[in-house]
Amino acid sequence: MKTITTWKKDHEFESLHEHSTIKLDGSRENGFGPKALLLAGLAGCSGIDVVDILAKMKVAFSDFSIETEAEQTEENPKVFKQILITYKIKTSKVNEDKVKKAIDLSLEKYCGVSAMLKKNSPINYNLDIF
Repeated sequence: MKTITTWKKDHEFESLHEHSTIKLDGSRENGFGPKALLLAGLAGCSGIDVVDILAKMKVAFSDFSIETEAEQTEENPKVFKQILITYKIKTSKVNEDKVKKAIDLSLEKYCGVSAMLKKNSPINYNLDIF
């Protein structure tokens, strides 16, 4: 895996991976801040796993979103003290145990981003079925 990140101006960068680009901005005006990008990567990694696992379990769902929040240390370098993920999914309440199993499998076995981040920061989650 390789990315190429190019400075544009001030604290703004553009990062290229294969055929896609993403904007980064330390002032968070014209792109993601680097730490927010880590949280988005965690959500995307786990979300992909959950979608795949639920498909294998034949669990029907429609709306699905993932909120990630991190508490940071006060001193530099400011790192994540803990991470909270909230999974919001529209499915029948009878699927709750299967959704939890899919999330647990993602966070404990399949998501490489989770595996890397939890070496420094505990990761907890909430599930909101609607």
